[in-house]
Amino acid sequence: MLFLKLFLIFTKIGTFNFGGGYAMLSLIHNETVVKNHWLTNAEFTDIVAISQSTPGPIGINCATYVGYTACLHDGYPTWAACLGSVLASLSIMWLPFIIMILISRYLITHKDSKIVKDIFAGLRPAIIGLIAAAAVLLMNKENFGSPTDNPFVFGASIVLFLAAFYFTKFRKNPILLLFICGIIGMVIF
Repeated sequence: MLFLKLFLIFTKIGTFNFGGGYAMLSLIHNETVVKNHWLTNAEFTDIVAISQSTPGPIGINCATYVGYTACLHDGYPTWAACLGSVLASLSIMWLPFIIMILISRYLITHKDSKIVKDIFAGLRPAIIGLIAAAAVLLMNKENFGSPTDNPFVFGASIVLFLAAFYFTKFRKNPILLLFICGIIGMVIF
């Protein structure tokens, strides 16, 4: 039953995703942490961070980890957990892949059509909203600390976030910005 649930949930996540991996984070969080309790908030935050340092799309990396972890937590052996990770990974991409193959010819031939341009113009604000929802979702105790537990860590996290956000607005070198924030984080924390 777990394998069917993994298949259906990750097919839904892949199918209704618009805007890339960050846009699907809130949906992945809702399904894996809130509804099914396959991951904790801390585990979800960790997999998002690990996905940034590994090759591949964030959605597939999350699906792979969730499929494996959900099976282990449900008492399946390691070989079945590996099968769960493969199933979740394939589930997140099979239907969007087929849909894109079916509509790509239409999009290529009608890319200058007013209807197609209007559809994409309508999707842009929705995608920005989904990415903003993912950012808000990751502003949790595991990433920023808590103002009641340690006000200094919380304040320093907020200042680092705002400074990084400010400098990315001016399209500064993101690798340099990440390096500087990492050094400051190591010194402060």
